[in-house]
Amino acid sequence: MLHAIDHAGIAVADLEATVAFYRDVLGMALVHRETLPAQGVRAALLDVGESHVELLEPLDAEGGVARFLARRGPGLHHLAYRVHDIDAALASLSAAGMRLIDERPRTGIRGSRVAFLHPSAAGGVLTELVQPAEHN
Repeated sequence: MLHAIDHAGIAVADLEATVAFYRDVLGMALVHRETLPAQGVRAALLDVGESHVELLEPLDAEGGVARFLARRGPGLHHLAYRVHDIDAALASLSAAGMRLIDERPRTGIRGSRVAFLHPSAAGGVLTELVQPAEHN
């Protein structure tokens, strides 16, 4: 079902300063920026090998990333795994009794299809499934 780590999602208070650190200090290539109003974030993707680091800055104080920052401060928000067929993966997880945040995929960064599993289903880790868009 899972075939690669797609990205590590990191909640940040200042997207520009954090992008500068990953790009200029760690030497990671900034490959994409996007505002995702439905998820309440501005995001940046940086390449590391065949995976990414996804930096997430909240658009306002209401969304999940904003609540995460208020409770825990900047840091690792979620771990995302690449899947070939997100619908099949969700059906399999649901049949196994896993607690899902998303029963159906939603649109993610770069037109991907994404869905989240509840942290209680994955050892306390917020887990995202990602089916990349065809052009990725």
